[in-house]
Amino acid sequence: MRRLLLVLATVGALLAAAPAAPAAPPIKHVFTIVLENKGFDETFGPGSPAKYLSKTLPSQGELLTQYYGTAHHSLANYIAMVSGQSPTPDTQADCPFYRDFLPGTPTSDGQYVGQGCIYPAQVKTVADQLDAKGLPWKGYMEDMGNAPGESATCAHPAFNTPDQTQNARPGDGYAAKHDPFVYFHSLLDSGSCGRNVVALSKLTTDLQSAATTPSYAFITPNLCNDAHDCGLAVADRFLKTWIPKIKASPAWAEGSLLIVTFDEAESNDASACCNEQPGPNSPNPGGDTPGPGGGRTGAVLLSQFIHPGTVNNTPYNHYGLLKSVEDIFGVGYLGYAGQAGLQAFGPDVYTSP
Repeated sequence: MRRLLLVLATVGALLAAAPAAPAAPPIKHVFTIVLENKGFDETFGPGSPAKYLSKTLPSQGELLTQYYGTAHHSLANYIAMVSGQSPTPDTQADCPFYRDFLPGTPTSDGQYVGQGCIYPAQVKTVADQLDAKGLPWKGYMEDMGNAPGESATCAHPAFNTPDQTQNARPGDGYAAKHDPFVYFHSLLDSGSCGRNVVALSKLTTDLQSAATTPSYAFITPNLCNDAHDCGLAVADRFLKTWIPKIKASPAWAEGSLLIVTFDEAESNDASACCNEQPGPNSPNPGGDTPGPGGGRTGAVLLSQFIHPGTVNNTPYNHYGLLKSVEDIFGVGYLGYAGQAGLQAFGPDVYTSP
């Protein structure tokens, strides 16, 4: 008995001495701005036309030099950022036909097996996690509701019809393929999407007080301002307009994190990091260019908890970003955000306690 007690005491001491996983700092608000289809060298290299993004913002925060998309093309990356689900041929093709994902069979690693676009209600997103915890969230979509007949909230094609928002229309650059929340029945059927996915213009009003600013804001520019159609210089002007507004808001002062990233690099870069797995539905996340991922894009982070001018070479991808957001809000890991060994933002990112 005495020997058993000694063994138990030794084990207890070892467990007590084991380092705990680093806790995220007390961040109250997370803002994510997603741009389109540019590789690291074009965006952050010396010839970048986006001087605010490539020079000013890293001087105010942190440049992640080894940040990667997880697939080609766009939609599969947006899905990964909010749910941890891996690509399907439909999401890699940007879901030109808006149809259900079937059969939706769960696997042991948090993935769901099937083909299609709109995930069944059992597939959850970070928005569902925040709803369950009573924390407010919003998706802010530029130009949503501009076209005649287009809803001003949670706009998406009719079920089982072609997506008419794949390309910009006169006065309307909203694209459903850049709005991940409209691809989950958990949000569509509950009404959460209709309440929380709104036009970007609503952000100006919401930023007027901390109480009206969501805990989690996912911001998608229109097809011109996200660099998709009009290039980095135009996207730079968008950031130069909105980021100062966010940083001047009462909510920002409570402790915040702002992420500016890209969905994917150019389609000829199908590189990946972080031991990315292809998932059960598509053996080739690289799409047109065979490869494991969506290429190296880089990302910029701003926060009171980041020392200005930090350069971080730690590899991250969209699954790691989701895991980092889930750590901030104290919720579990969805899909490949729960992959064993996947790095989340830690002391390497939060350099200013």
